[in-house]
Amino acid sequence: MHIQIRKFYYGDIPEENTGGATPINHSTEQGWPLWEVFIRSKQGLDHKHVGSLHAADAAMAIENARDVYTRRQEGVSIWVVESKFVHASDPADAESLYEPAADKIYRHPTFYDLPDAVKHM
Repeated sequence: MHIQIRKFYYGDIPEENTGGATPINHSTEQGWPLWEVFIRSKQGLDHKHVGSLHAADAAMAIENARDVYTRRQEGVSIWVVESKFVHASDPADAESLYEPAADKIYRHPTFYDLPDAVKHM
C-alpha cells in the first residue's frame, strides 16, 4: 500500500505530490487521475464546483460526474478538469494579491448619481 501526504489550503484543488498532512491511499484509487467537476444548474449561468472523482479519462469523468452529481437532473452542463491542471493562490499571499485593487475607486462606481428611471444597476 502506497500512502501519499498532501497539504491543502482553503479553496485549493488537491494536486499530486504537494506534501502536507492528509493521507491518500492510492490502492483504492486504481491509479486514475483526480478530476474536478463543475456543474451548471438549470437556474444558473455559471458552472459551480461540486466535487471530485477519479476516472481514467475525460469521457469517463463526464459520465461518472453525470451519475454522481446530477442524479436528480440538476444540471444542464458538466465540465471536468484534471486536478493537476488547476492551480490556486496561497492564502498567505492574499494581501499582496488583492490590496492593490483597494486604491482603484473607479472599479466600484458607488459615488455616481443614477436617475430614478434606472431600476437595476
